[in-house]
Amino acid sequence: MTIIFLLFGLIIGSFINAVVYRINAVESLMERSHCPHCKKKVRWFDNMPLLSFVLLGAKCRDCGEKISWQYPTVEALTGIVFALLGTYFFNLYDFASFLLTAYYLTVFSILMIIFVYDFKYMEIPMLILWLGVGVSLAYFVFADWQSFHQAASVFELKTISGIIGGLIAGGFFWSLAAYSKETWMGYGDAYLGLLIGLIVGWPNIFVALMLSFTIGALVSVGLIAVSRKTMKSQVPFAPFLITGTFLTVILPQIFPSLTYWFSIIG
Repeated sequence: MTIIFLLFGLIIGSFINAVVYRINAVESLMERSHCPHCKKKVRWFDNMPLLSFVLLGAKCRDCGEKISWQYPTVEALTGIVFALLGTYFFNLYDFASFLLTAYYLTVFSILMIIFVYDFKYMEIPMLILWLGVGVSLAYFVFADWQSFHQAASVFELKTISGIIGGLIAGGFFWSLAAYSKETWMGYGDAYLGLLIGLIVGWPNIFVALMLSFTIGALVSVGLIAVSRKTMKSQVPFAPFLITGTFLTVILPQIFPSLTYWFSIIG
């Protein structure tokens, strides 16, 4: 089953690359893929995730221009994310796991688009972000309606927990952006904070923020150490927020003992 999710993730990763390019180029998502250099249509057998990149020698078949390493990297990362989500959340004999897995696959695909777009263009695509908010709220309302009688308190409802988490993260980043006049943090990060808060909920939002800032600090120090950045350089923060969010969701599944420590942090 893990292999199936991995292969599905590779395909979605290829689609994510196309979405990122076409949003920036303001092109329709319904058209066939084409080379960004010569504009020739990509043949179906040159559009296989990872494999085509290797077989083509990382070059366009028509014009010979190099294909960016972004394409296989995003495909591989999305495949890994899907494989982990499918392995730890999907249960063939539990219908509820079908819905939960479908939700996570959808919302993390959306987050991957934001991850890549912010990494490339230092900007968060708001249409995609609000799509993630809408998907999350729709799933939470449905899930709470299905299990309302099992909730011991209102804070165990996914909708309430998510809204609280979203307001905490969104409000925190909004305050940083306003106080620093967007030199520390952009307002786009505040909206992204709303989305990740919805996903992980209360009190796990504190874990997600801690992981995000820790990863961001380590990467930034590493970039400065190898002279790729300076203390005044701008670094997109969305990739760190999204990585921290994914780790908050998946790590307790891989290492169940972390659930206790996450509850202490939260």
